[in-house]
Amino acid sequence: MTQFFDSLTWVDALGSFGALVVVSAYFATQMRMMNSNDLAFPVLNLVGSVLIVYSLLQNFNLASMLIEGFWIVISVIGIIQHFRLRQSAE
Repeated sequence: MTQFFDSLTWVDALGSFGALVVVSAYFATQMRMMNSNDLAFPVLNLVGSVLIVYSLLQNFNLASMLIEGFWIVISVIGIIQHFRLRQSAE
């Protein structure tokens, strides 16, 4: 087990932290601690996915890159939608 942790790089740590951010945002919505309509939800998903993509650029995996690419696009759409709805409400 220590051999595994010794082999991890800071890029692995960033990707793992990104995964933790994405999962935490999803967990918070499921526990009703965060609303998926809040700006924080797509922003956290975007930040987490960007960190995961950065790690994938070092250790490429096509399936993971595809899902993170879609996750980023959906998060950006959510952020844009948030500001559009906010602007139309004013």
